[in-house]
Amino acid sequence: MIPPSDPRGQGAASPASAEQTRLALVHAGLRLFGAKGFDGTSTREIAAAAKANIGSIAYHFGGKEGLRAACADHIVATIEHMAAEALDRFGSELDDAVPPAVARAAFAQALERMVGFVVARPEAGEIVQFVLRELAHPTAALERIYIGVFEPTHRRLCQLWQHATGEPAESTSTKITVFTLIGQVIYFRIGRVAVMRRMGWAEIGPGEAAAISGIVRANLDAILAARGKPS
Repeated sequence: MIPPSDPRGQGAASPASAEQTRLALVHAGLRLFGAKGFDGTSTREIAAAAKANIGSIAYHFGGKEGLRAACADHIVATIEHMAAEALDRFGSELDDAVPPAVARAAFAQALERMVGFVVARPEAGEIVQFVLRELAHPTAALERIYIGVFEPTHRRLCQLWQHATGEPAESTSTKITVFTLIGQVIYFRIGRVAVMRRMGWAEIGPGEAAAISGIVRANLDAILAARGKPS
């Protein structure tokens, strides 16, 4: 297939500009699929939002469905990177040598990283909106996100919780507890407009994110204190 011409009409695009176009299309897909839904978004709208040739969608992704899959893969890669910053120090399988105090600190760090990304970074908005749309109307894209992010990240946090508290990682209580700890962070993105209005904030920047992170940490400490020290 002939690569799409660059926007200036000077022939085939360079590898760098081709990658920039691909990424621009992914971000446009995330925004538009999240806001309008897959069926409600045309390839022409996506190309216009990305400032790209409409043929670029077929060239890079094979079509709109391929772009949706690429959006899901982008979410997986982004969140994997965020999780790795907090969790990879323990390896893929947390072993029995992790002391409870270290596990508790690591869990707190994971929540702090989550607040910093989900609440404060603008690009998190398009990711969360896309995921919410998929949760409401599941497709193969949600399966990619679940397998790539939801299940493994939640499982690793449950393992960390076991080391922090002594409670079994795969118990119903542990899994629900971890979901609630994640959920309190996600709310500040889902309910962003209402939160800003109620708090009188013009934005949620680093200062506001730090205040949220402090309360999230206090909630974690209270739950851990209620559990007591693992034997």
